[in-house]
Amino acid sequence: MEKDSDHQRHLLFTPGPLTTSSQVKREMLIDCGSREPRFIDLVRHIRDDLLQIAGVSKSAGYEAVPMQGSGTFAVESAIGSLIPRNGKLLVIVNGAYGRRMVQIAERLGIAVTSLDFEETQIPAPDVIEAALDQDQSVTHVAVVHCETTTGILNPVEIIAGIVSRRQKILLVDAMSSFGGIPINLAHTGIDVLISSANKCLESVPGFAFVLTRRDLLEGARGNARSVSLDLVAQWDALEKDGQFRFTPPTHAILAFRQALVELHEEGGVDARYQRYRDNHDALVRGMKELGFESLLSPEQSSPVITTFLEPSEETFDFTALYEHLAAHDLIIYPGKLSETPSFRIGTIGRINPDDIRRLLDAIRAFVIVA
Repeated sequence: MEKDSDHQRHLLFTPGPLTTSSQVKREMLIDCGSREPRFIDLVRHIRDDLLQIAGVSKSAGYEAVPMQGSGTFAVESAIGSLIPRNGKLLVIVNGAYGRRMVQIAERLGIAVTSLDFEETQIPAPDVIEAALDQDQSVTHVAVVHCETTTGILNPVEIIAGIVSRRQKILLVDAMSSFGGIPINLAHTGIDVLISSANKCLESVPGFAFVLTRRDLLEGARGNARSVSLDLVAQWDALEKDGQFRFTPPTHAILAFRQALVELHEEGGVDARYQRYRDNHDALVRGMKELGFESLLSPEQSSPVITTFLEPSEETFDFTALYEHLAAHDLIIYPGKLSETPSFRIGTIGRINPDDIRRLLDAIRAFVIVA
């Protein structure tokens, strides 16, 4: 992977927004009208490319619908548009972003129930099966693929099989996994996948997207609880004339085009996954040598972000560590656990094992001084 001079100055070890390449940033210097034929062609190409990354296509009955805003906007758009008025959502929860989907459904007036697991617990298939068998009124199931609360990776393929056998619809929040962890919609049986430009696809914030079966969109007319987040209306507009219904984030879309080029140049999702895995492995080894313990076992962990427990010593101060690293242009995240003191380090974005070593060297210097 080619190194970028600006990338070497400032590194985001976060789950997104994350470090982007110099060329992705440069694309945002171009002004482009949203009604220009070249921009409309670009949006069509991006939609097709997203489906190809997911292992499906328009000819196979799938659609990619971009939506302005953050990933949560697209999650709310999918929940609020695809679940009918008489539908009921079951959310499998083991972190903050599962809880957020429950909150979205409640605010939209959608019947919802949650199946709650500990933040360090992978959802148990037999418990999911029992919940669905007990409540026959559930029509849709939602789960987060990579819960960045901890970095845990949930078994969406197994969950998809359970949901499909009961003829329910599965929505997967793949915000922090799509583009960095291989996911094939056709093979897994996932009905709806939601992700964002500024995660593993290594672009900038500005829009997210929903990948779904066309028949689900066609059957969802009249469901939307929002004007601006009406997923079906957005799809209709894009199909009619290639345009967003409301002002699109033109600069972010231009940057995204370049990010997709760089994904393919790297060797696709499989190659990117291996780089992320190498980053993660180097980080965990190095942090262990420095005396930091990972929250999750290797079997539970994703290569996206890792939660480390704060040392028990009273001398440890996360704020001091954060400020020390920030002074060296290295940015990490505080913890998001409900109770356990922790902090998080991401290993996705335009970074490689050399950058991980740079981070570890800075942490080592802090530990020695502390």
